[in-house]
Order: sequence, then structure tokens, then C-alpha cells
Amino acid sequence: MTADFFTQMRSVFTLQRALLNERALAGEPNLPALLTCRDVIRFATVEEARVAHLSHKIGSLTPGKEADILLLRADALNVAPLNNVPGAVVTLMDRSNVDTVIVGGRIRKWRGRMVGLHLPWLRANLEASRDYLLAAAGLQREPF
Repeated sequence: MTADFFTQMRSVFTLQRALLNERALAGEPNLPALLTCRDVIRFATVEEARVAHLSHKIGSLTPGKEADILLLRADALNVAPLNNVPGAVVTLMDRSNVDTVIVGGRIRKWRGRMVGLHLPWLRANLEASRDYLLAAAGLQREPF
């Protein structure tokens, strides 16, 4: 499963519902409430920062914290017609909806395009990291 922000939110939302449905069909009483899309967004922002012990720096838009912001396109076809913003973010949006990214107050993506990214350098570093980890674990790279 891909580790992108949207897939992770959608997976949490769907898996919790599937597991509770299974328990309900088995006749289990006193089940917990279903997660809402707002709950899932909170998990992916505020709670993620908390469990990483970074809530003093990130996780919410609070004076004194880093300004990490995603601006999402709500006019894209995959969310039309837009009826419920939290629901669309969790259940319909994907990486293509990310228009602008600001990390620590610096623009990293603007109008759908990465800013200041040297892709060949990044790719070489990612491959070197992969190769190091595989070698350290004594594994062979097997792309097929």
C-alpha cells in the first residue's frame, strides 16, 4: 500500500468501518462509534505530530509553530460535486489535488509544480539509501 497522506487516511477510515461492521454482524454489543472524516484528518495532523513528539513544532496552525500547510484543489473532477469538504479530503482526494505545499513557512510546491527540487539528485540519493539498506540487511535487489 502506498504511504501517501490520502491513502493512509482512506485506509484508516475504511478499515475501522469494515472491522466494526464485522463485529456488529457477529452480534457484539456496545461497539465504539464510527470514525468521522474530521477524526481522520485530526489523526493525520494533530495526533500524528503528538505521537512523533513534535506537537510543540507542527500539527496545528498555532502561533510559534512551523507553518506546514497543504492547499488542496477542490475544483477537480475527482471531488465534483463538492458536498462535504472533510469527506472529500478523506474519501475522494489524492496527490493530484495537492496544489500548494508550504513547509516551515517555505513554499515547496506551487500551483501543482515542485519548487527548488533537483530530481536527479533526489533520485540518486533515494537509490543510494535503498542500496545501503539492502546491503546492511544482506538482501539482494530483485526488481521483478
